[in-house]
Amino acid sequence: MSAAETPLLFPAMGSVYHALAPWAEALLRAFVGLALVPHGLRATFGLWPSTGVGAHNLTELANQLDRDGYRPGKFWAPAIALTQLVAGPLLALGLFTRLAAIPIVIFLIVANVERWRVGGYFWNKTGLEYTLMWTLAALYFLVRGGGEISLDHLLIGREF
Repeated sequence: MSAAETPLLFPAMGSVYHALAPWAEALLRAFVGLALVPHGLRATFGLWPSTGVGAHNLTELANQLDRDGYRPGKFWAPAIALTQLVAGPLLALGLFTRLAAIPIVIFLIVANVERWRVGGYFWNKTGLEYTLMWTLAALYFLVRGGGEISLDHLLIGREF
């Protein structure tokens, strides 16, 4: 049964659902992409130093990654920064959406493994609950593309 054939609980709301769906998708895509930016700004440029991780520049991040077993840290630190500061905004804009989603999904899968190792499932124990939700949201855009309200759609007229 396709989405168009799916019976609605409130059929009279069908046109509202249909009109709002692309906007809800764009809002989710923007938030998933932009949620990465503060993490990249903190780990790369030291913004918000009293929050989260102890790394406040790429050298500290590389050293932390080496200590945590993600070697070589000097390779992974800039890769993470680029994922958060370049791929994140590209995903938010819906520009090269699928290409931007690839490193984000990979980064988040690794984050899930680390969160599971450190804290199990629950977010309040530093577990993977939070990162798993973001992974699934990013995976949606990797599979689906940017949607109707994206720069991909505006510039080339289709999903990219």
